[in-house]
Amino acid sequence: MKSDIEISRSARLSPITDIATRLGLDLHDIEPHGHYKAKVRIETLDKLKDKKEGKLILVSAITPTPFGEGKTVNTIGLTMGLSMLGRKAISCIRQPSMGPVFGIKGGAAGGGYAQVVPMEDFNLHLTGDIHAISSAHNLASAALDSRLYHEEREGYDAFEQRSGLKALKIDKDRILWKRVVDHNDRALRAITTGLPGNSPKNLNGVPREEGFDITVASELMAILALTDSLQDMRRRIGNIILAYDLDGNPVTAEMLRVAGAMTAIMKDAINPTLMQNLEGGACLIHAGPFANIAHGNSSILADKIALKLADYVVTEAGFGSDMGLEKFCNIKARYSGKTPDAVVLVCSLRGLKSHSGLFDLKPGRPFDKGMVEPNMAALDKGLSNLSWHINNVKRYGLPVVVAVNRFPEDTQQELDWLLKQTRILGADEVAISDTFRFGGEGAMAVASAVEQASNKPAHFQRLYPLESGLRDKIKAIAIKGYGAAKVNFSEQAEQQIVRLEAEGYGKLPVCMAKTPLSISHDPSQKGAPKGFDFPVREVRVSAGAGFVYILCGKVMTMPGLGSKPGYMNIDIDSEGHITGLS
Repeated sequence: MKSDIEISRSARLSPITDIATRLGLDLHDIEPHGHYKAKVRIETLDKLKDKKEGKLILVSAITPTPFGEGKTVNTIGLTMGLSMLGRKAISCIRQPSMGPVFGIKGGAAGGGYAQVVPMEDFNLHLTGDIHAISSAHNLASAALDSRLYHEEREGYDAFEQRSGLKALKIDKDRILWKRVVDHNDRALRAITTGLPGNSPKNLNGVPREEGFDITVASELMAILALTDSLQDMRRRIGNIILAYDLDGNPVTAEMLRVAGAMTAIMKDAINPTLMQNLEGGACLIHAGPFANIAHGNSSILADKIALKLADYVVTEAGFGSDMGLEKFCNIKARYSGKTPDAVVLVCSLRGLKSHSGLFDLKPGRPFDKGMVEPNMAALDKGLSNLSWHINNVKRYGLPVVVAVNRFPEDTQQELDWLLKQTRILGADEVAISDTFRFGGEGAMAVASAVEQASNKPAHFQRLYPLESGLRDKIKAIAIKGYGAAKVNFSEQAEQQIVRLEAEGYGKLPVCMAKTPLSISHDPSQKGAPKGFDFPVREVRVSAGAGFVYILCGKVMTMPGLGSKPGYMNIDIDSEGHITGLS
């Protein structure tokens, strides 16, 4: 079989204007960026406001493994399968960060014959949204350090008299706003800025401890995904808390008078990008928040536009259902007002075997033959993870379809056993997906199952009401959501909860930042762990995005590169074509 990039490059693509026309859009609704991608102007929603909305299908998965469960492949493939059944379908997915592309993944456009194309454009730069977020974010960092420098150099009274501005009296030890870069770079996690260098008089700023996050961890990325208009985005950016002053009061982007310029940089980023899959179906790509440190879903605006244009909108939630789906239901759906009509859970034989705990698996390393050869003992032991995720979807009152992502080595005996067990576990529908090899044709069984499931009544419910306190919300997710026995709050977290509730942030939803590799906080706990103590390290507020995020365990907001990262495989050939993306 050809590599992903070979399949992408051999595809016969339609001009993006033709894709738009088939959706019912005209040239006034889009801004082309070359032949095969275009921005869809959010003003188009005014034209579409009276159109009936289609059904929203959310694709999630079992707990991730080093193999990749095929969630994006099945998101794209399901859209293609629905199209083959004669339904008008659109995918809505996140834009990948170049950190994972050059780190482990090598690409995030799907794979095989279920891809977004051109995959090079999708994985590298696209239409510049992530670069815009980096620029807007780092402008706020520069503005903070500049204000700190001028106020401390002149003194507060002299600064106010000269500038006509009120001194913000920023506490350099309580600056929350780290800088960002869209790469995995552990060396930037903790740095010192403003050092004087060789100059006897420091003109470089105020020395302080600082650090970098990866761009997709920026609050601006979460805002982009949760906003519903340019004016709302401007308001949210103004609400961002960048630091605290010497009296313990928040210093916001609005107070620093940088929010307007930040919004101006991101003005075009608010428009979703239209691309196509290998079979000419439409795909909207927008925003890219990670689900382990943010809410992990594509944008509300992309969903809104797609729902007015299609019978079915298939969107993907990050990592397993304990993460992306939980945050979709408890955060995104609260702001969008739209809940899923059905959920697809992607799993695979090798993925379930990895949850048996019988194998020592590391990304990039050769894996045990027992992972791909028939191994009923491992499969039976790992089934607990799928069972947990099925019950998790049911916890939200949503119909669930299990899509078994087929690999060439899979035996029919094991597949038949898994199909039977999945029905026993309570899935509404189950089907084998062979979309990686056969595109839309290989996804038709899943598409048919999704149609049936989405016609069943949903009884949507959330894990907690907004009116409950932050401690109760955290406990609801950890105990009722994950299966923990109790939550252990650090002294720092306890103090932060008290302060945030006193400042009026207690009624916001919470966003749990934890490992994606286990339902618990501990990546070594496989399957469906129960009765564990769940540690809460820190509690912070994303006032612009509109949630309080909870740092649990050892989760980091700046990934590092492994010893053999993906960028080693990426190059250009003699004709200037990119090679090595997958």
